[in-house]
Order: sequence, then C-alpha cells, then structure tokens
Amino acid sequence: MRIRVVNPNTTRAMTETIEQCARAVVGPGTLLDAVTAETGPASIESHYDEAMSVPGLLAAIRRGETEGVDGYVIACFGDPGLDAARELAAGPVIGIAEAAMHTASHLGRGFSVVTTLGRTIGRAGDLAQRYGMRRFCRGIHACELPVLDLHTDPRARKIVTEACREAVQADGSDAVVLGCAGMADLCAHIRDEIGVPVIDGVAAATLTVQSLLTLGLRKSGTGEFATPPPKTYLGPMGPLGS
Repeated sequence: MRIRVVNPNTTRAMTETIEQCARAVVGPGTLLDAVTAETGPASIESHYDEAMSVPGLLAAIRRGETEGVDGYVIACFGDPGLDAARELAAGPVIGIAEAAMHTASHLGRGFSVVTTLGRTIGRAGDLAQRYGMRRFCRGIHACELPVLDLHTDPRARKIVTEACREAVQADGSDAVVLGCAGMADLCAHIRDEIGVPVIDGVAAATLTVQSLLTLGLRKSGTGEFATPPPKTYLGPMGPLGS
C-alpha cells in the first residue's frame, strides 16, 4: 500500500519532521512519503491561513490520485480541506485532529488538547464537536508559541512540555493531544516527562489510514463524497483531471 502525508503549509523543513514521525510507525510493505503544498501559507494559524492552504492541499491530493497513492494524511491540526479531499480521493483521507482525538478517547475518560496560539482554540473546539469528541475533550490550551518557532526557538520543547503538564493538572485528563503537526517529534519526550499518554496526530492518522487500507476499505464513491461533477473553474486548479 502507498500512503502520502500532505503538509498543507509550504515549509519544507516541517514536512521533513512530519515524514520522519510518520515513517516511524508504518508497517513493513507500506510505502510512505510526505509532500509539501506548492502554494499556500508558510504556517497555518488562522481561518484565513487555513482557507488559503486548501487549493495547494487539493492539488497534492489530485496529483496523488494520478500516481497511485492509496490513502492520505492531512498534516495540519485544523484538518483543512478534509471534506473536499475525500471527494477527490478514492481511498481514505484522515485529518490529524480527527485521528488524535479518536485515539485519545480510547485511553481514558478525557483528554486535553495543547495547541500553538490562543486564536486556534476555537477551531480545535469546533473539530471536537464535529467528531463527537466534546464529551472526552476536557480542555483546550495554547502555549502561545507560533508554529514556525516550534523548530527554531530553543525553548520550544520546554514550553510545550510545561503547557501539557499544566493542562493535565488543570483538566484532570488521562491523555494529551498535541494540537499541531509541528509538535510531532516532541511526543515521546513529553510523555516521558509528564507521565500520561501523549498523542501525536501524524502518527495516529498514518496508522488509521494503514488500518483502513489493510481492511480493504475505501469510500463508497456515491453520495456526498462522490467525485465532484466536472465543470469549468477559473484559476490555477482548472477542471478535475487536468
């Protein structure tokens, strides 16, 4: 099987970290690669950023369909463009927030989310509601560290770790969900430091896609997530299949 992880922002260094974390969990015989969106923002930290990331994400999905990719991970905690990507792809498409929250719900009564900037808390809450995870999500906390600083600020590991520790103490949670793909490589360190399960959505989503493919499951191809009907589009995306 072939799985592609799509980073919807345009920062290639982040894609490299994401790919390493995804490769660490796939099984033998699974081919995995990660790609960076060719258009869009350098990081996704607002509704505007998220909207601007979707065309590049969809272009990567559409390209994967021509290259024989079987399933996809959307490596941004806002799960941008998830529904549209599912329309384009024949195989499963999983967002990292979706996978991380579901995984955390198996590990106890409740989990905390630790994200980057406070302005993204509302989006994380919306996703918890959409995925039926509100009854498990005990709190959403921001460490107020911009996405790109996760790999450049020497204090980043300590800041995120302490935010996770404080979230568990404040919420009485059984697990922590890391609310940014750029935090993926911090997962094991934070778990060892705070003593509760810490879920990286990149790994969780990758394994979810792999499991669905192993079970031979694909989308039905009918109804809401059928391939969109062909029509004329103005702009760089062009018609489907072009």
